Amino acid sequence: MKEILIINGPNLNLLGNREKNFYGDTSLEKIQSLCENHCNKNNLKCIFFQSNHEGEIIDKIHLVDNEFEGIIINPAAFTHTSIALLDALRATNKPKIEVHISNIYSREDYRRKSITSEAVDGLICGFGENGYILAIDAIKNLIYKSS
Repeated sequence: MKEILIINGPNLNLLGNREKNFYGDTSLEKIQSLCENHCNKNNLKCIFFQSNHEGEIIDKIHLVDNEFEGIIINPAAFTHTSIALLDALRATNKPKIEVHISNIYSREDYRRKSITSEAVDGLICGFGENGYILAIDAIKNLIYKSS
């Protein structure tokens, strides 16, 4: 069974409680369950990871080439600020999809630029938790296309 890594960045541990007008009321635990179920239906296994610390996220990305077939990442606020995350994503040759719960292009000006998207194969935003399901479908296609 092919294994993918799903990374969630800072403050996503607060989903369900914070800014429900942008992020809805679904918790990160519920999103994890949705992802695990969808992966199982698609003969994939996912490792779900969340951190509020940039270095921990970078360390996880560094594992992708040796341990996973691809990565789905919601960099959260690091999307707009982290050259270090961009560099880590560029360093892996495995398929990469960026996902955002809200539509970052309909938000504040400072949220409309995704630095990290320069290093991914595709970007999905604005579909709430369903964006993760779309990302799993996309990563599956990329994995099997490249193998």
